[in-house]
Amino acid sequence: MFQKILIANRGEIALRIQRACRELGIPTVAVHSTADAEAMHVRLADESVCIGPPAARDSYLNVAAILSAASITGADAIHPGYGFLSENAGFAEMVEAHGVTFIGPSPAHIRMMGDKIAAKAAMASLGVPLVPGSDGAVPDVETARAVAKRIGYPVLVKASAGGGGRGMKVAGNADGLEDAFRTARAEALSAFGNDSVYIEKYLDHPRHIEMQILADSFGSVVHFGERDCSLQRRHQKLLEEAGSPAISATQREALGKTATDGLKQLGYRNVGTLEFLYQDGQFAFIEMNTRLQVEHPVTEMICGVDLVREQIRVAAGAALGYDQSEIAFSGHAIECRVTAEDPETFMPTPGRVTAFHAPGGLGVRIDSALYAGCFVPPYYDSMVAKLIVHAPNRFEAINRLRRALDEFAIVGIKTTIPLHQRIVDDPEFQAGDYTIHWLERFVAG
Repeated sequence: MFQKILIANRGEIALRIQRACRELGIPTVAVHSTADAEAMHVRLADESVCIGPPAARDSYLNVAAILSAASITGADAIHPGYGFLSENAGFAEMVEAHGVTFIGPSPAHIRMMGDKIAAKAAMASLGVPLVPGSDGAVPDVETARAVAKRIGYPVLVKASAGGGGRGMKVAGNADGLEDAFRTARAEALSAFGNDSVYIEKYLDHPRHIEMQILADSFGSVVHFGERDCSLQRRHQKLLEEAGSPAISATQREALGKTATDGLKQLGYRNVGTLEFLYQDGQFAFIEMNTRLQVEHPVTEMICGVDLVREQIRVAAGAALGYDQSEIAFSGHAIECRVTAEDPETFMPTPGRVTAFHAPGGLGVRIDSALYAGCFVPPYYDSMVAKLIVHAPNRFEAINRLRRALDEFAIVGIKTTIPLHQRIVDDPEFQAGDYTIHWLERFVAG
C-alpha cells in the first residue's frame, strides 16, 4: 500500500479522498492556491503545500509545482480527483516518469477516451452501439452537409476534445449548419486548443444514462449499476439518481455486461464511466470519463462500496477480490449539486459563508468543504456542496430529499438550494418523467 498520497485537487473532492486515505491509514498531502490557504481540505490534511496564486492555471493546473510538492513531501502516489488534471494523459505520464503512482487509468486509455472520435471508434470496434453520425472528424462545411443529409436533421456538431457543453452546437436544418459548424470549431479551438469536430444525430428526447465500472490489473472488471444524469442545464448536471427510474433491472444487466465486456477487451484499469443516451428503448454510447465522477456518491449509497478506496487499492496493485455476482443493489439514491449561484439568474455568487448547517438523519450524506466563516473564491467551479440521500425506494428518497433540503442552510451567499426544492416538488420529476431537455424548459418556465 502507498506510504503517502498527494491530492491534486481542492474542495469537497479533496476532502472525500482524504477520508478514504485516513480510513486506510495513509497520510495525505494537500496542495492549495493562495486563495485556498484556509480551506478545509488544507486544514485536515497531514501536510500541505502552496503551489501558486489563485488562478487555476498557476496552481491546480501547474504540473511542475504539483510534482515538486510530491517530491519534497515524499508522496509516492497522486490522486487527481475530478476536473483539473484528472483526465490529462500528459500529466499522468509525467507522474509515472517521476516514479510516483497515478491513481487512475493508464495514460494511453486517458488519451484514447479524451479524444471523443477515438473513443467512439474504440467502442464501435467492441460492438458498443453509437449515436448515428460521422465516421470521424469532419474537416469542412461541405463534408458536414453530406453527413447531415445522410443521418437527417437536426444534428449536433461536437468538439472531439470537448466536454461540459463547450464546442457543441445544434443545427436544426441545412440553413443553420454552416454557422453551427464554424461556431463549434471556434469554441473548440478556444477552449481545448483543438478545433476538430464531429457530427452526431441530435436526439430530441433522450435520457443521459451512465454506467460505473471498476477494473483491476488482472483482467477483472465489474460494474456498479447505472446513474441517471438527465437533469442538466447547458450540459451541466444538477441532479443525479441511482438507479434510473427509466430502465429495468434487465436493461441494467445488459448495459453493464456491454460496458464490462468492452473494457475487459481494452485492458482498462481503475474506475471509469461509460455515458450513453437512451431513447425509445435504445442505448447509444457518447463518451467515457476516465476518472472518478462528481456523482459517484449515489452509486456508493446503493452498492455500499467506497469507490475512492477501491481506486487506491487497485492502483496499489491489489486485485478486486470479488466478482459481479457479489455486488448487490439496494434502494434508491439521489444527489443534488448545490452551487454558489443565484437560483434565478445562475450568476456566480462568491463570498463569505456566515453560517452553515448541514442536514442529517438516516440516509442523508453531505459532501462539502464549507464551514461557517469560510470564503467561496470566484476562481473555481461554483459547486460548494453535494446533498445525497438514500432510501428503500424512489418515493421515500424524494421525501427524504425534500426534508433534507428544507434543513440545509448556507447563509451569506446565494445558492441553488431553492431551485432543487422546486424540482423536487414538481409532479413530472416525482413521476420520473424527464429527459435531458426537461430542466432547460423548467428553468425557463
